[in-house]
Amino acid sequence: MRKPQSVQALTGFGRTRLSKTFFMRDFLYSDIATIHGLSNLPDDPDLAIAAGTRLCHELLEPLQDVFGRLAVRSSYRSAEVNGFGCAQQRAGKAGYNCAANHKDLGGHIWDRRDADGCMGAMACIVVPTFWNRFQAPGDWQRLAWWIHDHLPYSQMQFFPRYFAFNLGWHERPVRRIDSFVAPKGCLTKPGMANHRGSHEAAWRGIL
Repeated sequence: MRKPQSVQALTGFGRTRLSKTFFMRDFLYSDIATIHGLSNLPDDPDLAIAAGTRLCHELLEPLQDVFGRLAVRSSYRSAEVNGFGCAQQRAGKAGYNCAANHKDLGGHIWDRRDADGCMGAMACIVVPTFWNRFQAPGDWQRLAWWIHDHLPYSQMQFFPRYFAFNLGWHERPVRRIDSFVAPKGCLTKPGMANHRGSHEAAWRGIL
């Protein structure tokens, strides 16, 4: 598939069904692209579809089946949009939270493989039903540990507003959880003492 160059082509691309409830259009909106008039469309639509399909089937749909509707805050970014956002962040502009392109390949940049040739995809989401019940300091860890115990994620990074978090799928999953909300830092990663085994004591009661 070629990069969409017309309204008709983009309409067709947006209608691509990635899973039972998610379509490609759900992941294409970008605040950065909208404000700055940039194109947030993949150079390799087929790779974006393949990676997005795995993200939806293996992570988003199972999570939604358990917790109800997910709200997608930010997801796919073209290399142009992500690179612009990273440059603005480095310049100290508020509201731009993009990693360097080489770090986001196979992450928010779905249509380019990472340095190891692997594909991946990431979405920043909010779980409204969880936020409605759990807003105490550190409560985000309940959801993080549930996902860790139940889903084949690669990365999670949690943020303060609504406990939104990046949820990433990858062909070679890292299985790492970080947070920008207290307690900040790395919750777990391979090699840490808390990485293996069940964490039911931490997430019991959230369902």
